[in-house]
This record gives sequence, structure tokens and C-alpha cells, in this order.
Amino acid sequence: MAIIEKILVANRGEIALRAIRTIKEMGKKAIAVYSKADKDALYLKYADASICIGEAASSSSYLHIPSIISAAEISGCDAIFPGYGFLSENQSFVEICEHHNIKFIGPSVDVMVMMSDKSKAKEVMKKAGVPVIEGSEGALKDVPEAIEMAKKIGYPVIVKASAGGGGRGMRVVEAEEDLEVAYLSAESESLTAFGDGTLYMEKYIKDPRHIEVQVIGDSHGNAIHIGERDCSLQRRHQKLIEESPAAALDDVTRARLHDVAVKAVKFLKYENAGTFEFLLDADKNFYFMEMNTRLQVEHCVSEMVSGIDIIELMIKVAEGEELPSQDSIVLTGHSIECRITAEDSVKFIPSPGKITKYVAPGGRNVRVDSHIYQGYTVPPTYDSMIGKLIVWGEDRDKAIAKMKNALSEYQIEGINTVIDFHSKMMDNVDFKENNFDTNYLSKY
Repeated sequence: MAIIEKILVANRGEIALRAIRTIKEMGKKAIAVYSKADKDALYLKYADASICIGEAASSSSYLHIPSIISAAEISGCDAIFPGYGFLSENQSFVEICEHHNIKFIGPSVDVMVMMSDKSKAKEVMKKAGVPVIEGSEGALKDVPEAIEMAKKIGYPVIVKASAGGGGRGMRVVEAEEDLEVAYLSAESESLTAFGDGTLYMEKYIKDPRHIEVQVIGDSHGNAIHIGERDCSLQRRHQKLIEESPAAALDDVTRARLHDVAVKAVKFLKYENAGTFEFLLDADKNFYFMEMNTRLQVEHCVSEMVSGIDIIELMIKVAEGEELPSQDSIVLTGHSIECRITAEDSVKFIPSPGKITKYVAPGGRNVRVDSHIYQGYTVPPTYDSMIGKLIVWGEDRDKAIAKMKNALSEYQIEGINTVIDFHSKMMDNVDFKENNFDTNYLSKY
């Protein structure tokens, strides 16, 4: 077992602060990096040391691999924690870390490659015995092939970017006459967003639930799950509210979902934390959608129902430690997370600027993961998420009531936020009655 002593956190904002806290609680040193736009960030105050890695633009700082590696070497780090976004799923970065004898706290390059191309990942999952949505066998060559595939599958279909994420490079097609325009539009968007215009096609499942399973594997062949999350409440494919457990599942389906996910981890020989994402149809059938080979934003709700620090487990796995047994993980109660973004609550237009007042909610089983403070200026350069509000209750109704109260205490002035949106959702009859799907918000 190789003990890690000093970890460079190759990220920013709330996840950087979140990771620094765990690293220090484990008795290890935490080194932060920052761009010039983040020189006043709160997470820098809690790191053991911090290093400026470049200008505000991500390409010159958080995505600039030479700067990250140099910061790790200068500070004597023996590991890098990537968080999510930025370099967390960059295969070249993982290889460069290995070349410099720096442990990457995440999965191997081989598995990343296998799961990064969604069309290839689907084929791998079929071999692992995971249910998949009917669709193209790998990538589509052109529009004529797409038309033939759609005839075979039956409309509606969805074309997706193989290298995609966040809803980009994705189009739903209801009829053949709309397919060519949708295909070319998705191809262009994918090429712009990811530098790769490769597309694949699947049968489109109407009004599904988005359910995902938190998994972790170790170097000894062990694999466990930490329950599932319902991430169905989305706007333009961006998750807004997440919950654990998923109230849409019955016990039989839940057990089968967990079992499939754990078997897939073992099939892949996957090490460290990851998430399998599934679509659940009206008949409680679930289908593999993608695997995220990193920590998820919404990992907090899994932590709240399990009492497990997932980042701590990630570090221990990277050190070569064995995972605890599945039986030792007890999931209780219900947790809800609301993503707090610097956007208005109606059109979700970004609202960077100086925070003139900040009061965070508190109380029993209320958690705020945020890097902001009164006087902090939210830069326009990065993602608009400025924090996450997470609560735990004995059941879903109590968790909703607790979240509603916590949101009423949350005060952020000087910029627009989505706090009002979340408050209204806690009173929304459909949300309270668990009567929604991934398309719910697009209907209003």
C-alpha cells in the first residue's frame, strides 16, 4: 500500500473546498491551484499552500496540463485529485500524471477510453449484461445510414454526440423528414463543443426518469454501490435537483439496478469512484445511458444517506486499500440537493457580480457546499454554480419540508440566484407527489 501524503486539488470553487476539507481531515496536505480570476477564492484560505497557474481563461489555467503538473512537482505532491469537469476525464492528463509518478485519484486510462465514447461504451455494457437502449451499433457514418437506422428502430429516435455531455450534440427526431436537419445540426454542435462530430442513434424513450448508481471499485477486485440517485428534474439536460433514494423505484427494480451496476464495475475491472446513468421508462425498465468516470456534482446526497465520505474512499482506493463490504453500507432516510447557481430563477441567465449579502442556512442535517462569501465577486469566466444545498430527512416528505425551510433562510444579494426557483419547486404539487420526468420543466 502506497500512502499518499500530499494532494494537489486540480479544480476550483466548491469542489476544491470540499476536497481540501477531507484531505486535511485525513491528516494529509492539500495544495490548491487558482487562476488570476480566483485569487480571492475562499478555498485558497484553507489549503496548506496555493499556486497560481495562469490567467482567467480555463485554457490558460485549469485546463492547462503543463501548469497543473508543474504546480504538483514544485509543491512535492504525490497525487492529484481532479474533482469534476476540467481535467477529470482527460485521458492525456492521466497518462502524463503516470509519466511524472503522480497518482491520479480516479480510474485508469484504459477504462476512461472504453467509457468515454458513448457508442463504444454501449457495446461494452451489452457484453457486461447491462440493459441498453436499441440503437446503432457504434457511430453513424452519414445521413443516409441514419435514415436507415431510424427506419429499423422506429420513431421517435434521438441522435447523440459520441463525445458529448450536458445535452450538447443531441437532437430528438419524431419523423423522417426532420432527420437530416437534426443530424447535421447535432453534428455541427458536437464538432464545435467537443472537437468531434461523431454521432450515434438510439430509440427515444418518452418521458423517462434519470436514475444513476454511485459505484466504487478497488484494486483487489471488489466493487460496491452507495445507492442510487434520481436526477430527473432537469432544464435543457442540466440537472437542477437530485435525490437519494429514487422514489420512482420499487424494491425489486432497485435491487436489480444495484446488482447490474456492481457487476458492470467488476466486468470493467474499474477502480475508484464512478457513476452509471440509466433511463427508467414507465414500465420500470431501465437502460444504460452512460458512465461518468469521475466524481459527480450530486455525490453529496449519496453521502447523506450512507454516512460515507466518498472522497475519502477515493483516496483510500488510490492508496491501494480495500473497500468495505457491501453489507457494511447502510442507507437510511432521504436526501435532496438543490444546485445553487448565479442565474435568475426564470430564464436562467447567468448573473456574475459582487455578493453584497450572504447568509447560509443551517440546522440539523442541513449541509451547504459553497465557496462564496459576502464581498466575493462571482467571475463570468466559469460555470455559474456557486454552491449546493443538501438536506437529509427521515423520509422524502420530511426532506422536502427541511429543504423548503433551508431555502427560506438562504440569503444571497447583489446577484441573481435560482433560490426562488427551488423554493417554488418545494411547493410544486407534482414534485411533492413524485410525478415528474426529465421533460417536466420543458413543458412549463
